[in-house]
Amino acid sequence: MLTADPVASCMVAARVESAGLDPWRLGGELWGCDLRGLRTVGRIDALCFAGPNLVPLRGKRSALRAFADRALRRRRMCSSMVGPAEQVLGLWAELENDWGPAREVRDDQPLMSISTTPLVTPDPQVRQVRPDELDRYLPAAIRMFIEEVGIDPCVGDGGAGYRARVAELISGGRAFARFEGGEVVFKAEIGALSSQVGQIQGVWVSPDHRGHGYGAGGTAAVAQRLVAGMGRTASLYVNGYNAPARAVYDRIGFTQVGQYATVLF
Repeated sequence: MLTADPVASCMVAARVESAGLDPWRLGGELWGCDLRGLRTVGRIDALCFAGPNLVPLRGKRSALRAFADRALRRRRMCSSMVGPAEQVLGLWAELENDWGPAREVRDDQPLMSISTTPLVTPDPQVRQVRPDELDRYLPAAIRMFIEEVGIDPCVGDGGAGYRARVAELISGGRAFARFEGGEVVFKAEIGALSSQVGQIQGVWVSPDHRGHGYGAGGTAAVAQRLVAGMGRTASLYVNGYNAPARAVYDRIGFTQVGQYATVLF
C-alpha cells in the first residue's frame, strides 16, 4: 500500500523503512483495516499512521469510521492530521464532534513533485547546514514555523523539542540554507526521505530578501540534490491560496500529482 502512491505515502513510508512496525521505534502505530473479514487473509483495504501526526493514507468511509473509533478510545495525542485530502477530510468529519473545533483546516493543498532536472538554475550558494551552524540556523527555522503554522514552537518546553528536531535534520544532512553575512536568507529541509521520494518542507526566505529569486533558486537546489544526487523524486505540498509559492514551484518544474489537506489543533 505504501508503494502504490510513493509521493503521497512518503511521510509514513520513510518511518516504516527506517524503523519497521514496532510502535516504540516507529514513534506511533500503523493501523490497517480489512472490512472483508477473513475472506482475504493478509490483505488490508485501508491504512493510517497514528503518531505525532495522524496520517490517513487510504480508506473509504467505513474504514475511516473504524479509524475514528480507534482514535477516540484515547485522548487526542496528535498535533495535526495531514495526508490525502479525501481521507483527511473524511476522517475529520468523523472526529470533529469529539476533537473539534480545529485551530485551522487547510483543505486545499496541492501535492507536487519533480523527478527531472529543475527548469530553474539551482542556487550554487545553497548548501547543507553544518552541525556547528545550528544556532545560526535555528532562528530562521523558528520564524518559518511561526509564519507557516501560526504558533511558536518554543512554547511549552522553551524550544528544546523543536531544537532537537532541527538538530536531527542537520546531523542527517537534510537541512539546507544560503547564508549571507552569517545570517540565513533561504532555508529548506528534506522532512521525510523514503527509498523513492524526498519531501521538501520548511521553505523560507528572509523577508528582506523576498522577490529576488532566492526561493526559486534555493528550492531548485534542494530538488536537484534529491533528484540527481540521491536518485529520488522531490515532492512538496503547498497551501492552495499561496499563489506566489505555487507560481515558483510551477516555474521550477513541479507538477501537481495529488491533493493534501491538513487539520491543525
